[in-house]
Amino acid sequence: MSKIRYGVSMSLDGYIAPPDGKADWIPLDPDVNFAEIWAQFDTLLMGRRTYDAAVARLGKSAVHGMKAFVASRTLRPSDHPGVIILPELSQDRIDSIRANSKKDIWLFGGGDLFRSLLAMNQVDTVEVSIIPVLLGGGTPLLSAIDQRTQLKLLSHKAYPSGRIALVHEVQR
Repeated sequence: MSKIRYGVSMSLDGYIAPPDGKADWIPLDPDVNFAEIWAQFDTLLMGRRTYDAAVARLGKSAVHGMKAFVASRTLRPSDHPGVIILPELSQDRIDSIRANSKKDIWLFGGGDLFRSLLAMNQVDTVEVSIIPVLLGGGTPLLSAIDQRTQLKLLSHKAYPSGRIALVHEVQR
């Protein structure tokens, strides 16, 4: 069964987005093989704000030809024909997405969606690239949750730019 892997960039002070929501603080790092990363996935799962930001930055290529699911109660499917809108998250729906993915599923950005799926025990790995910048505020990696979640470090890599990539497995 496909894994749901939460992949996100985070500032050194723990934010995944500044107050203005822009991603200009995340530099394209020539030492990161983004093609290799993207090749591991055939499905994207993201929240509405992440989807809006990706489309604003990349246009229609934001989903990289993958099957894309957007959790949103406000987007109308007819306005977004290239994605599948999920107005509600349920165990059955997530299980169906897993069953129909041949590769892993990238839970892409979105602290609220991450928190919801973590509470449903639907996140398999947490993969954070720590960017050497202090944002001083914004959207935290994770807002308050009701349960403690243990993680096990699977891998880490430091890049010459100062970026540090961490991969943790969620312990159940």
